[in-house]
Amino acid sequence: MTIEQKTQDAIWVAKALFDRNKVSGSSANLSFRHEDWIYITGSGTCFGRLNTDSFSVMDLDGKHVYGIPPSKEAPMHLMLYRASTRVQAVVHTHSFYSTLWSCLQGIDPDDAIPSITPYLKMKVGRIALVPYAAPGSEQLFAHMQSRLPAGDGYILQNHGPVITGSSIMDAFYGIEELEESARIAWTLREVPEGGYHRI
Repeated sequence: MTIEQKTQDAIWVAKALFDRNKVSGSSANLSFRHEDWIYITGSGTCFGRLNTDSFSVMDLDGKHVYGIPPSKEAPMHLMLYRASTRVQAVVHTHSFYSTLWSCLQGIDPDDAIPSITPYLKMKVGRIALVPYAAPGSEQLFAHMQSRLPAGDGYILQNHGPVITGSSIMDAFYGIEELEESARIAWTLREVPEGGYHRI
């Protein structure tokens, strides 16, 4: 795909998430890789109003090459790209049910969303919980780095989900499935044990 096609897909994904109330204000960020460059939404940008000038361009070492200043959570995106060449896009939101679920005590840190339907495991894989630290902080990035081997996707405690993909559309499908799985899990959380099937 050309850089123009990838950019337009990223703008569409952001608007779709905004229109579906999966993000609000300027509280989310996404990125995609093109050749050796990472295109990430700029600091303070709104998913509902992205355009081609809303992206910052960085190299894999974290150097800002051109464009507006990058999101303060760029280091988290960069570590995911460095961890695997399979990662071609990253989406991080504060979507409602995923964030609610991340605030619960007693979550299995290595399998944070219960297997109630098969689709999260099929589309994303295992979801790891990342301990809380302030957004954009070095402590958060250290926690994320330590948890990378534990999951295929992540929920930041008291914060929200982070999903990677082989494309920005693939990451979009994954974060939508994670949010739906969290919604189902939250809805069933007070049903007595044995009141529903797990897989």
